[in-house]
Parts: sequence; C-alpha cells; structure tokens
Amino acid sequence: MRSMTTSDKPDHAAETSAAPTAVAAQDWERAAADPQYRAAVVDLLGALAYGELAAFERLAEDAKLAPTLADKAELASMASAEFLHFERLRKRLTEIGEEPTRAMEPFVAALDGFHRQTAPSDWLEGLVKAYVGDSIASDFYREVAARLDADTRDLVLAVLDDTGHASFAVEKVRAAIDADPRVGGRLALWARRLMGEALSQSQRVVAERDALSTMLVGGVADGFDLAEVGRMFSRITEAHTKRMAALGLAA
Repeated sequence: MRSMTTSDKPDHAAETSAAPTAVAAQDWERAAADPQYRAAVVDLLGALAYGELAAFERLAEDAKLAPTLADKAELASMASAEFLHFERLRKRLTEIGEEPTRAMEPFVAALDGFHRQTAPSDWLEGLVKAYVGDSIASDFYREVAARLDADTRDLVLAVLDDTGHASFAVEKVRAAIDADPRVGGRLALWARRLMGEALSQSQRVVAERDALSTMLVGGVADGFDLAEVGRMFSRITEAHTKRMAALGLAA
C-alpha cells in the first residue's frame, strides 16, 4: 500500500499525526487488560489485514493492465510485498488469541464495496487509485497508531511501509501528463472521486465499530473528544492535496 522520492514524500508526523495517548506508553500486555481497548486493536488489525490482502489482489489484477513487461514485473513485486504485510498481521492476530478470518470479516463488505465502486478503467486510473487510495488508508492508520500500545504501534507502522508504489505511480502519471496534458484533467477528476469514496468508507468503518471509534476519539483512556475525528480527517485531506501536487494534478 505505500517509496516516494524525498521531495515527494509527505511529512506524516507533521501532517497526519494525532497526539500520543497514555496507552502509547504501555506494552500490549498491560494495555490489553482493558477489554474495550483489546476489541479496538482486534478491529484495527482485522481491517488492516483485509486491506493488505485486498491490495495484493488488486495489484495482481493491475499488473494485467501494465503496458510493458517491466511494469508488470514491478507491480508483481509490490503485490508480493503487500502479501508479506498481510502475513505479519495474520500471525499477530493468531499470537494474541484471535482467529484472523473472524477479525477480518466485519470489514470485507466495506472494502469490497469501495473497490467495486472505484474500479479503474485503464492503467493510469489504476496507478492513481493505488497512490491516492492507499495513501489515504495509510494516513488513517498512522492517525490510529498514535493511540496504540508500543507493540501494536510498531507492527502497524511496519506494515504501512511503502512497497514502492508511490514513486512508481508518480513517475508514470507525470510522464503520461507530459506526453498528453489532457490526461491530467481526467485523472484529477478521478482522484477527487477516490478521495470522497475513501473518506466515506473510513467514516463508515469508524461509525460501525464502537470500540474502534471510541479509541479514535480518546474515549478509552483520555476523555471523549468527538471533534478530534473531524481534525483527523482534515489532516488526511491536507496530505491528499500535497500528493495531488506531487502527481502534477490539481487538487
């Protein structure tokens, strides 16, 4: 889901980070003593695991649209990296006594629906979808990471590591726009649609999972602050605007 060049890479710590919470100073064993917190982490790992599995499947499909053999091989390599991320998450769920499939199931419908509604019509739309959609998801999970125990936070940040898709997408999209500037308008509209769908999906997931939504707004240990959710999505939107500029598209 995620290496950009130094000039293109957003400063996630500055742009899309919530303030650390008291739980962040604890390890998993201490934090998991709170059943609501444990349920939130299981939800988070389940959602992230299915997201990585879906990313693997999508990249494998996108490889079929690749115009060159080199592009096909590059996407296949990225798909493999996504599957390794999925394996780490599945292993962690098992380690904490959870059945991975059961943890993922609540998020299948929302993620599959998002991918159905945003199926790309060509190679370039697929690249923009991966770059924009995966980056929004990564920003969302980085926001959540600030509220996690140290053990879970390290795992989440590790599986959010860029697989190389960001720099690859930026390079290919910029080259396409240079070759035909008319492409930029079409892809800008596509990216706006992706942004709207991705934010709607994230908000639905948060709203439907009580433990996860409570953790996001600080209700588990730090006081309920609904306004923090709005600030979180504002930070994600700001990061998206900068990525659009990196692609050479108007936000």
